[in-house]
Order: sequence, then C-alpha cells, then structure tokens
Amino acid sequence: MKKIFLPAFIFLILIFSSFTPIEPSYKIGLLKYNGGGDWYANLETSLKNLIQFCNQNLNTNINPEQGVVEVGSPELFNYPFVHMTGHGNVVFSMQEAQNLRNYLTGGGFLHISDNYGLDKFIRPQMKKVFPELDFVELPFDHPIYHEKYDFTNGPPKVHEHEGKPAQGFGLIWQGRLICFYDFECDLGDGWEDYDVHKDSPDIHLKALKMGANMIQYVFSN
Repeated sequence: MKKIFLPAFIFLILIFSSFTPIEPSYKIGLLKYNGGGDWYANLETSLKNLIQFCNQNLNTNINPEQGVVEVGSPELFNYPFVHMTGHGNVVFSMQEAQNLRNYLTGGGFLHISDNYGLDKFIRPQMKKVFPELDFVELPFDHPIYHEKYDFTNGPPKVHEHEGKPAQGFGLIWQGRLICFYDFECDLGDGWEDYDVHKDSPDIHLKALKMGANMIQYVFSN
C-alpha cells in the first residue's frame, strides 16, 4: 500500500484548526423597559461576571458580552435567558406584555432581581403578562436551588434592604418555571465587581453560584 504524505503546510493547518476556539453559541441579555425605572442599575459588571463564572464553572459557552434587549423587541427571542433589575417604576405596554408572554411561553426565561424598590411596580406589570398567574414562593427543595450548587434555605441574602429573609418566587406556566424573582435578596448586586458594593467574597461567591444554578436550570430544562 502506498503511503500518503500531506504537504507540511496542510498538516499544520489541520493541527491548528483543531485548536480553534469554538464561537460562543448564545448570549444572555439585560431587559430594557419603560416607566422611568433604572433598568441599567447593574449594567457594567453584573451579567459580565455571571457569564464568566458560568463559562468557567459550568463549562457553558456563553458570549462574554451581554446583550441589551427591549421588552417589546422581536430580538428578545434570540436570548434563552434575560435578566431584569432596578429600583423604580416599570411600565409594559400591551404590545410589550404580549411579546414577553410569547417569549416566556415559547421557551424563554426571565430572572427578575429586586434591587430594592422594584416589587410594587413589577408585580402589577407581570399581571399584564400573565393575568391568570400569581407569583408563588418556591419551596426549598425546588431544583433551581439544587443544580450544581446546593442552597438548602433558598436564595442567599446579599443585601439587607428591609432585613427580611431572602425569598425566591416563581411564575409557573403549564408546569414549567418561566420566571424566577428574587426578593429581599439582590442577586444582581451580588454579581457585581467588589468595588461597586464591597460585598464580602463569600457573599459574592454565593450570589454567583445561585446565578449559575439558574443558568444551568434553564439550559437543562
């Protein structure tokens, strides 16, 4: 049998191409909304740090650059996971509410993180999206608390706010958790760089681990 020898440059191309980094397969996004509330509250470092943590510890392949997407935009459907936060007013138009509903019932996932003051605004707006659903507090044995990391008492307490225990609420549609809402918890703040809030390394890590659980839950379900 004749031996076949590849020219040296073709051999090198094959070798180096096998180490070509795989392009990130998806983005996660920050939800931009109307009403005057600060949707951009954690814009600079929050999702960036969560993405980096997940790529390193869950072996995900998330684009390191977060997206910013408006509630009523068709671009919303390009994101498997969107994060929403802020302190103030939120207003969804009927078109935006319908778009968000279509996104969530079609397989998307919304994480809402109350940055202190969001609660009284977001609840009535989510009622526009799902008039038939109410937020329910998730039991501590819910899978979202027991993906890669165990949280036996629910979400970690990041910031004091009113000093109440951290709570995790959900909207469940046809048996599927489509929205996770952390209250008296502030996960989004916990993901940020140390210089922003000067949270302890332990609190920062717990917040990232809970965020990673959410990401893993979404992508595995």
